[in-house]
Amino acid sequence: MEYSNHKSPLHRSHPPKNNSQRASVLCFVTPNIDRLAEEGVRLTQHLAAAPLCTPSRAAFLTGRYALRSGMEESAGFRVLYWTAGSGGLPANETTFARILKQQGYATGLIGKWHQGLNCAARGDHCHHPLAHGFDYFYGMPFTLIPDCDPRRHSQMDVLAGSAVRHYVSALALGVLSLAAAQRCGLLSVPWRAVWGAAGLASLGLASWFFCYGFMRHWNCILMRNHEVTEQPMDLERTTGRMLQEAVAYIQRNKDRPFLLFVSLLHVHTPLPTTKAFLGRSRHGLYGDNVEEMDWLVGKILDALEENGLRNSTFTYFASDHGGSLGARDERQQLGGWNGIYRGGKGMGGWEGGIRVPGILRWPGVLPAGRVIQEPTSLMDVFPTVVQLGGGQVPQDRVIDGHSLLPLLRGAQEHSAHEFLFHYCGRALHAARWHQRDSGRVWKVHYVTPQFHPAGSGSCLNQHLCPCSGEGVIHHSPPLLFDLSRDPAEAQPLSPDSEPLYHAVIERVGEAVARHQETLSPVPQQLSLGNIMWKPWLQPCCGTFPFCWCQEEGDRAPQG
Repeated sequence: MEYSNHKSPLHRSHPPKNNSQRASVLCFVTPNIDRLAEEGVRLTQHLAAAPLCTPSRAAFLTGRYALRSGMEESAGFRVLYWTAGSGGLPANETTFARILKQQGYATGLIGKWHQGLNCAARGDHCHHPLAHGFDYFYGMPFTLIPDCDPRRHSQMDVLAGSAVRHYVSALALGVLSLAAAQRCGLLSVPWRAVWGAAGLASLGLASWFFCYGFMRHWNCILMRNHEVTEQPMDLERTTGRMLQEAVAYIQRNKDRPFLLFVSLLHVHTPLPTTKAFLGRSRHGLYGDNVEEMDWLVGKILDALEENGLRNSTFTYFASDHGGSLGARDERQQLGGWNGIYRGGKGMGGWEGGIRVPGILRWPGVLPAGRVIQEPTSLMDVFPTVVQLGGGQVPQDRVIDGHSLLPLLRGAQEHSAHEFLFHYCGRALHAARWHQRDSGRVWKVHYVTPQFHPAGSGSCLNQHLCPCSGEGVIHHSPPLLFDLSRDPAEAQPLSPDSEPLYHAVIERVGEAVARHQETLSPVPQQLSLGNIMWKPWLQPCCGTFPFCWCQEEGDRAPQG
C-alpha cells in the first residue's frame, strides 16, 4: 500500500465576481496526478477532520476527531511549535500502522510527521513514528516552516518571538529607568536589586535569541528512525532524498505486504523547489512546487510499476487541509488557491479549509474513472486500511471514520456519514448533514472567523484566523447553506428562502448534542507546558547545544 500527501487542492476555479464575468482557471501541468485520477476513483466531497496539519493528521492516523486524543487547540496553540516540545500523539492511541504491523505488514513513513517526538527526556521518543506502529521512518519529525529556508524571514519569530521581544524590551526599559532613578537620587533602591533586574533582562534576551535565533537548527532536521541525520536540513537536497527513500522502501519490501505513507513536504510554505522546476509553471513558485510534486508522485507510481506492484497496490492521494490564503510574501501569494470554496487553512468549517482532493486507485478492483460525490473523510482511511490489512478496528473507543470499501466498490450507494462535525481547535464551528433520501447536503455554521480586512476572505492581519474570542462571529440563528446547490457557501438560507430551515437547524442541533455526549476529557497535548521549547528534549546530532551534521548522498530532480 502507498499513500501520498500534499497540502493544497489542485485544479480549482476562481469564482466569477458577477454573472457577466467568466471564472478564470488555474491550470497546473500534473499528468501523473491526472493519470492516477483517470485510473482510479475520485472523491469530490472528501473532507479533512481539521483545517490545520497537527490535528488533521492525528485524526487521519487514528480515525478519530483530534480532540478525542487531546491533539486540538489548548490555550490558543493549535499545532505543535517545537520539535523539543513534550506534546504529541498519545501512546494509548492506535494508528492504522500499528494494526497493520500486527498483521505482518512492513510499515514505513517517509516525510513529515508533526505528531511530537519526546516526553520527558531527549531520546525517549514516546511520540516518535516508531512508537506508533511504523517500523521505518525517514523525514522531518516536525514540519516545514519559513525558518527552514535561510533566505526567508522567520515565521516562528513573528508568531511568538515578537511577544517575547516585547516583554524583554519592557523589562530592559524598566531596568534602565530604575538605574537612572537611582543615579539621580529619585529612588532609594539597592544597587544589588538594579543589577539583579539587569541580569534578569539579559537572561531573557539571551533565552529569546537562543530559542528563536536558532529556530532552523532546532526544528528543521531530518531523522532516519531514531537518529538525527541532518541538522539543519538542506532544503535543496531534501526532495531527492525523500524520493530515494520512498523508491528504496518499495524495492526492499516488494516481496511482502507493506504500508508506505509518503508524506511529502510539498506544497507547504516555504515551497522548497529544486532548480529543475523553478519557473516552469504559469503560477509562480506555488505552481512550480505543485508541478514538482506531480513529478514526485509519478516517480513513486513508476517504482510500483517497475517492481510489478501496480495491480496489487491500493494507492491513496489526498491533502491534510486546504490552501493557506494568508501565506504570502512581498511579491506573491504562496499558499495556493481554493477556487470556488470559501476560506482556507485554519478557518474552522469553511469548505476551502477542509474540502481536499481524494483519489484512490486499485486496478482490477476499483472502477477506473469513477466519481463519488458523497461526503467522505480523511478519518475513513483508518478503518479502510485496517479492513484491507485483515485487522480489526478497536472496540474500546469511538471510531469516527467508516470504511470506504463498500462505497468504492459500489456495494453501498451512500456514504456511511450522515453527519460530520467541523472543529476549529476545540470549538465546534460547523456541522453538515447528508440528507440521504433527498441527496441534499446541509451545512450549519455556528461560529465563523471574522475576516480582516472585511471581505478579504482571510485574516491578513495575522498568520491564522482565530477559533474563539474577539476574532470570531457567533451566529444566532446559525448560518445555513445547501452545499448540494451552493458549494461555494455564497448564499446563506433563511426561513423565508428555505421552508426546511427550522427543521434542518433542529435536526443538526440534535446530532451535535449526541456527538458531544461521546466526548471525554483527555490530557491536552497542545497546552503551553507541552508545546514550549525544552532544551533537554531537543534532538541533537552532536553535543548540545553544538548540534550540526550533514547527510551525504542525494539525487537532484531532473524534471
